[in-house]
Amino acid sequence: MHEPGSWPLRRALSAFALVALAGCAAAPEPAAQPPAATSSAASAASAPATDTAAQEAAEQGFARWVASFRASALAAGIDEATLRAALDGVQYLPRVVEADRAQPEFTRTVWAYLDSAITPQRITQGQAKLAQYRAEAEAATARYGVPPPIVVAIWGMESNYGGNYGNIPTIDALATLGYEGRRGAWARGQLMAALKILQSGDIERVQMIGSWAGAMGQTQFLPTTFLAHAVDADGDGRRDIWGSLADVMASTANFLAHSGWQAGQPWGAEVRLPDGFDPGRADPALRQPSAQWAAEGVQGLEGAPPPELGEASILQPAGARGPAFIVGTNFRAILRYNNSTSYALAVGLLAQQLAGGPGVQAPWPRELQALSRAQTTALQVALNERGFASGAPDGLMGPATRDGLRRYQRSIGLPADGYPTLELLQRLLAQP
Repeated sequence: MHEPGSWPLRRALSAFALVALAGCAAAPEPAAQPPAATSSAASAASAPATDTAAQEAAEQGFARWVASFRASALAAGIDEATLRAALDGVQYLPRVVEADRAQPEFTRTVWAYLDSAITPQRITQGQAKLAQYRAEAEAATARYGVPPPIVVAIWGMESNYGGNYGNIPTIDALATLGYEGRRGAWARGQLMAALKILQSGDIERVQMIGSWAGAMGQTQFLPTTFLAHAVDADGDGRRDIWGSLADVMASTANFLAHSGWQAGQPWGAEVRLPDGFDPGRADPALRQPSAQWAAEGVQGLEGAPPPELGEASILQPAGARGPAFIVGTNFRAILRYNNSTSYALAVGLLAQQLAGGPGVQAPWPRELQALSRAQTTALQVALNERGFASGAPDGLMGPATRDGLRRYQRSIGLPADGYPTLELLQRLLAQP
């Protein structure tokens, strides 16, 4: 066996990556292909029987797991009536396991994400929803300090304004994930929280639906998040994030308030950077007062100083060739909802346009292609082998990989923005 950094592995990875460079990154994820034909009629005939046996074995194991969990829930204070309602008809859902194990081969650029998240239709629909539920949104603002456009933007991002929040029974999804085991402890905790919600009378089991991962209702709260942050804003004695828009708005705002939202501050703004700005300073970990950024030449698009955001960071989500933003505490609060820079930008920019403001003004570098996960893995391997430590090769662009890529860019005299491109990968692989 060769060591991970040995020449045979390097040569294999380099050859694989070079073959994949030309067309792999920009291609859509391929549709599932039918299984290859088997070599004999006997093997073809045996496949359904094998599948059936595996399904039966899974269901038997699932039943044993549910019985064990039921005893634990009873010991934890869940009453028999709730357990009967929740678990007597619980079902094992293979599609949940398939979704949990799926690893997307291709990533998306930030502009592709924003294009799909902030469409003219979503803006128009959001403005109509904002007008329709203005009273509920303003009541949430008065109580928690989060502006109506932000609350409505998150509602739009999470469930398309209630139009699509999933139809999978939460109890079934979490029980399946708990039994499957990859995230067993986490799923058990979420399932126990879901039973507490049922026991409190907030919702009936048949109405407790959401995504395959257990996120529920129009806010897409996990059960533990529901217990901590869901609000009965309409005074009917139930926290209903499925059917009550007052509860949806207040629960969303309450979550952001507990995540550090600062009333009166914007989420951020698009900015112009001064000539000679070091793109290595566009890093979420680098925070300083907006006044300090202004002193360094950072300006709003109209030439005014950037907004006051307290401890603020500069973001260049598409690298030095794309738009720049200054973001602060409230941007980081949105990240608590979904820890993705693209998601938080989408919420802020959608809210901005729901309020009648502009979208992104500077052009995106749309000529650049996103790297596939395989190509990102090859990039990480190449960086590590050349002394630019980027963490374990996993195909994900985390802080360690960006830091390693920045150091490599500096070593060859390029702007150190840490943005991965096919050109950079090709240069790395071409070097001995």
